[in-house]
Amino acid sequence: MKKIFSLLCSVLGLFLFSQQIESFETILNDKINIRALEIDDHKVWYSGTDSKFGFVNLQDYKDQKQLVLSEKKLQFRTLAQDKEFFYTINIESPAEFFKISKKDLKVLPIYSDTLKTAFYDAFIFANEDMALALSDPDKNRNMKLSMIFPKTKQVYDFNETSVKNTDKNRFIKFSEGEAAFAASNTNIATYKTQAWIATGGKVSRIIKIDFASLESDIYPTPFIQGTSSQGIYSIDFYRDQFGIAVGGDYTKQEANVNNIATTTDGGKTWQIQASGQNAGYTTCVKIKPDSKGKEIISVGDQHISYSSDFGKTWKKISDEKGFYVCRWIDANMVVLAGKDRISVLKLKF
Repeated sequence: MKKIFSLLCSVLGLFLFSQQIESFETILNDKINIRALEIDDHKVWYSGTDSKFGFVNLQDYKDQKQLVLSEKKLQFRTLAQDKEFFYTINIESPAEFFKISKKDLKVLPIYSDTLKTAFYDAFIFANEDMALALSDPDKNRNMKLSMIFPKTKQVYDFNETSVKNTDKNRFIKFSEGEAAFAASNTNIATYKTQAWIATGGKVSRIIKIDFASLESDIYPTPFIQGTSSQGIYSIDFYRDQFGIAVGGDYTKQEANVNNIATTTDGGKTWQIQASGQNAGYTTCVKIKPDSKGKEIISVGDQHISYSSDFGKTWKKISDEKGFYVCRWIDANMVVLAGKDRISVLKLKF
C-alpha cells in the first residue's frame, strides 16, 4: 500500500508540474559552474568557473561559442553589459576586471583589485554609463562598493570617495559577520538612480543608495539571519516601491522559515511571505517582465518555484536540481544555469 501511495504521489506531482511547464530543454552541457547570465542579441551569455565565458544562440542552440579569458583558472560569478561590451570579475584577490567586445569578442583586462579581502559578489550596470560592483567588506568592515565608469576608465570606491561626508550618512560599515553572497549576481537591484544591496550572515539588511547624491539608508529585515550561511541571497525590484528578497540557509536547504520577504515602500519595511510554505533555500529571484511584480520565478539548488500573487504564495514547478541563476527571456520563457548546464524552461499559463 505504501508503494502504491508513493507512486500515486509521484504521478500527481508530475501532473501538477506539467500544468505549469510546456517544455524543458538543456541547451549547454559542460564541466562548469555558472552563476551569472545576460541576454543580448538573441543569445544567452554566461561566465563561470575555469575562466570560461561564452554564449548559446537562443534561436539556434547549436550555435555556441566559449572563450577562456585567462590562463589562470579563475572563478567568475559576475557578468554585466553595456551596449558595446560585456564585463566580468573573478571572485578572489587579485580580482581582475575583464572587458569583452560584443563586436569581435576581443578580451581586455581593464582593472585589478589587489586588496587581500577582495571577493566580488555582484556586478551590474545601473545605466549606460555606470556599473556597480560589490565586494566583501575590508578588514575594517567598510562596504566595498565600486562605481565603474567604463567610458572614462574611472573606478571609484563608494566609501573612499565619500568618507568626508559621513554627516550625510554616506559612509557604510557592515556589522560584524555581515557580508553579501556571491550566489547569482543578483544581490543588487537598481531603478533610475537608486540601488538596493542585500546582505546576509549574522545580520541581513537592505542598503539603499542614491548613487547620484551618494546618500544612503540602511534598513533591517525580519529575514532569517545569525550565522554566516543565512540571509538574503537575491533581490529584485519592480520600479522603486515593490521588491522581493529570497534566500535562506545554504547548509540547510530544506529550511523554509523566514526566507522570502517583500516590500511595498521601496525597501524601508519588509514582510515575511510563505514562511514554512515554500521549497526552501533559494539563490535567485526574477520578476516577470510587464507583470508589475505579480508574477515571479525563483530557483534554488533543489527546486524551481513560481508565484502569481506578488510572492505571497509559491508553487514548486520542478524538482530539477543544481540551478543557481535564472533570467526571463520573454513573458513565457526562462533561461536557467548552474552546475554543468544551461537550460530553457517554457511555461504555459
